[in-house]
Amino acid sequence: MLFESLFQNIEEKVTITESDKTLLRSFFRVKKLRKRQYLLQEGELCKDIAFVVRGALKSYTLDDKGNEHVSLFGLEGWWISDFRSFICGETALLNIDAIEETHVLLLSRAHYDTMLDQMPLMERYFRILYQNSLVTKDRRLISSHTYTAEEKYQELLRQYPFIIQRIPQHLIASYLGLTTETISRIKKKQLI
Repeated sequence: MLFESLFQNIEEKVTITESDKTLLRSFFRVKKLRKRQYLLQEGELCKDIAFVVRGALKSYTLDDKGNEHVSLFGLEGWWISDFRSFICGETALLNIDAIEETHVLLLSRAHYDTMLDQMPLMERYFRILYQNSLVTKDRRLISSHTYTAEEKYQELLRQYPFIIQRIPQHLIASYLGLTTETISRIKKKQLI
């Protein structure tokens, strides 16, 4: 049951067989996180990338005043990690913790490398994911530099309409680089 959403996600990009699914299961381990439990803390080595089966995570940095700056959310069917730490073997700059009770499938660096060697279709799958991620990061960078607060919020809703039901407003504000008050004003304006 836990692997079905992973298989569905993979099948949206590449074709996999039942024997591929059996082999894929061997590379992952399951982890449950309580609300506010860390998957990764700044300064640790990121040893895994995580596929979110159920729940929600946030990836963020802390400034010198202890304020969170959310860089990414991880909801069902999404991958999340400190990819720089995972790929380069450097200590993590990001914190990742659960917004709500969350179940993830973890893929270690060793299993990731072995899987890509043994399953070329997964190399293609991850290439597609990385391409999509770069497009998303470019969009977000352009948005953060050129869009008004209202345009940033509207773009988020256009891309992820379900997000306002799942993610608390203060986290959305942090993700967009806005204040909670600004988000409230935008929402109030939309109701008029």
